[in-house]
Amino acid sequence: MPPVTPQTWRNWAGNQRATPRRVVTPRSTADVAAAVKAAAGAGLPVRMTGTGHSFTDVAATEGLLLRPDGLTELRSVDTATGLVTAEAGMPLKVFNEQLAQHGLALANMGDIQEQTLAGATQTATHGTGRDAAGLVSQIAGLELVLADGSVVTCSREERPELFDAARAGLGALGVVTAITWQTVPAFLLEAREEPMRWEEVLERLEEFATGNEHFEFYWFPHTDGCLTKRNNRAAGPAEPLGRFRHWLDDEFLSNSVFGVANRVARRFPATITTINGVSARALGARTYTDVSHKVFTSPRRVRFKEQEYAIPREELADALREVRALIERRGWRISFPIEVRLLPPEDAWLSMAYGRDSAFIAIHVYHATPHEEYFRGVEEILTPLGGRPHWGKLHTRDASYLEGAYPRFGDFLALRDRLDPERRFANRYLTQVLGT
Repeated sequence: MPPVTPQTWRNWAGNQRATPRRVVTPRSTADVAAAVKAAAGAGLPVRMTGTGHSFTDVAATEGLLLRPDGLTELRSVDTATGLVTAEAGMPLKVFNEQLAQHGLALANMGDIQEQTLAGATQTATHGTGRDAAGLVSQIAGLELVLADGSVVTCSREERPELFDAARAGLGALGVVTAITWQTVPAFLLEAREEPMRWEEVLERLEEFATGNEHFEFYWFPHTDGCLTKRNNRAAGPAEPLGRFRHWLDDEFLSNSVFGVANRVARRFPATITTINGVSARALGARTYTDVSHKVFTSPRRVRFKEQEYAIPREELADALREVRALIERRGWRISFPIEVRLLPPEDAWLSMAYGRDSAFIAIHVYHATPHEEYFRGVEEILTPLGGRPHWGKLHTRDASYLEGAYPRFGDFLALRDRLDPERRFANRYLTQVLGT
């Protein structure tokens, strides 16, 4: 096995940490297989971490922690078919750059590109889209190391059950070492960002959802202000934001000023209503056209904690009104905007959008702010609607609840029993959400 370097692991938000017995940085799939076999001999559980952008402890372990930093190779690119294979530890931001060099792109993605490829997909990271679904729907093949140390591959044609389960597998079925993607030719997106009033957004939801390839919006609590985002393909030419406007909006206002505002709000909660009102007005309308991954993603430097639930899309407007009423009724002071995104049905068994048109409601708090009461209150609104929690974001759901929320949940557990009967890849979080 490669050299062992024990150290404490912590996630990006700082709310999760663990001290594994051993830490290994494998440089190849063979290294991963050897590490899994050695851990079995030592009776240690195994987890592979990513960049720590999950808010749950899905990657944590007190046993053997595999770091992905040595698994970052771009293995193959086929520009004719769009099939691209990259190793699991490659960050999304590097992958996007590599694809662009070959005239390719991901059809859709979330708004952060710091995660590793495996970390993002194993927790079913998604963006917003009318036709193009999340990352797991763009996977064409997986390479995994199973609990016995064997290396297998799967796709829609080869081991299709494993493929459908493991694309969003939480690392419970094996260690993903490489992913083959079905990419598309590189394209431009025109981004139209526009402030809008709360009632207008809710009244026009169907129009925005069906009339745009990618639609999302943010609502600033304690105000009627929303920021809508509509991204659609454009023929060009590219007209990116000027350097100053990009710095002003995306760095200075959205990160530097927003960070200061949250530190002030934490000490003086009574200022939050005023701060949110200013924020809703400060982020004004803008339109620009750029390569897709630069439009999909934005820098996020202010640390926070997050909860996100997927609900049936037809429940969205009523659910949002209930959430707003709850915030007002409980007198909470919420400094972070609430984010709303949409996604078409997916077929990965544990995708939050499995089998239905879905709306995602994401709530956030500043990383140093208590979150429990707020998150629990919103959760109590969304779970009776069949809400499915994002695997990488904070929630209190357990296996008994999730079994009723996912039609293929029992099939996933049965496959896990066959592939990992000794629970080599178990940890506290997986015990919570998958049971023993």
